Amino acid sequence: MDAIIMAGGLGSRLGMGEKPCVRLLNKPLITYVIDALEEASRIDKIYVAVSPATPQTESFLQKNYNGKVKTIMTGGGNYVGDMIHAVKEAAINVPVLIIMADLPLLEGKHIDYVIEEYEKCGKPAMSVFSPLSICKGLSVRPDTVFNWGGELIVPCGVNIIDGNNIEEEQEYESLVSKDIAFALNINRAEDLVKCKDIIEQTLIYKT
Repeated sequence: MDAIIMAGGLGSRLGMGEKPCVRLLNKPLITYVIDALEEASRIDKIYVAVSPATPQTESFLQKNYNGKVKTIMTGGGNYVGDMIHAVKEAAINVPVLIIMADLPLLEGKHIDYVIEEYEKCGKPAMSVFSPLSICKGLSVRPDTVFNWGGELIVPCGVNIIDGNNIEEEQEYESLVSKDIAFALNINRAEDLVKCKDIIEQTLIYKT
């Protein structure tokens, strides 16, 4: 399965310039997501949807990945429109993973898990959610909350869609995960600090 990283937004809430290039423990945020996709056993090609708002991101990718990660220029400012354009430009007419550039806790195992669950669900699309309680436990303030059978859930920015019907509304499976790797995306400065603490604690634990 191919993957498209959405990296063309303004990142205005974070207020640190181009969000994909914001450094976390001396690595750009987008590098963590690329590392996870490269580590996953189920991912083939990796594309990054950039925009006129993220020229540094495009330059960084071209300089550091030597064509292994392909950039696609979008208009920016319209997530759905940019996603549709990116899928068409990449000529993907099968299921494709769409992921945000600000999920630095994800690892290859998380990507493989999502793909495995998608293949079992029997629906053309899947969206990954975190329980609101997990987000609150991390002091994450979500912008969007859904009621899912009486449980409040938050979209994580990880989706699989059928590229063959990219312009059509697709029935989707809701995959709700309690793993904090899906819950902690970087929208505000405090999210960056929280993520830094978790990564440092994990590294200490591993050593």
